[in-house]
Amino acid sequence: MAAALDGVDEVRSMLHRRGRHGLADGPFGPGFGPGFGGRRGKGPGAGGAGGGGGPRGGARRRRLFDQAELQTLLLALIVEGPRHGYELIREIEALSGGEYAPSPGVVYPSLIYMEETGLIVPVAGETARKAFEPTDAGRAKAETDKPQADALKERLAALAAQRDKVDPAPVRRAMHALKTAVFDRLSHSSADRDFILQVADAIDEATRKIERIEP
Repeated sequence: MAAALDGVDEVRSMLHRRGRHGLADGPFGPGFGPGFGGRRGKGPGAGGAGGGGGPRGGARRRRLFDQAELQTLLLALIVEGPRHGYELIREIEALSGGEYAPSPGVVYPSLIYMEETGLIVPVAGETARKAFEPTDAGRAKAETDKPQADALKERLAALAAQRDKVDPAPVRRAMHALKTAVFDRLSHSSADRDFILQVADAIDEATRKIERIEP
């Protein structure tokens, strides 16, 4: 076991010396830092369209619509089917592929305003949560505003498409598999210096192939 651990330490040191494969934590997870995942804090999840710091970042709440646009979108969704505030937030989040979700602090005041102006009313008999449905005036306005509502939905769909385009999940999975395979092979007591060099060369070859890929 001591020999195997020495082998792990040696290959870790070799990879550091080669200057490409640092094993610090990075944006793709533990063990994939400057050599694997780029600079700390950078990467496909940082600064994403409409979301700022990625799908789970605080900037994800950054306002994507102005007040009038948000009300147009909310009304269009309510016309499709009665919904309460939380369902509307989740529906908008789903339309954006998880890249954007309006905060309750902007959704609920908009619903109150739309109710006060006669565009929506609470669904009769609802007690646990206040779901809304459109009035006749609301349906008429939604029909008039349909082209704008469709454009707003397309804006959300574009965010979803952009996320799919730059989502690093497949790369993160492959890198995790590589890390697991390397340390699994090095855990064998028969691992010697020649074996360690073969592993390092295989990683270098993969690196060279990646560097030749045109984006």
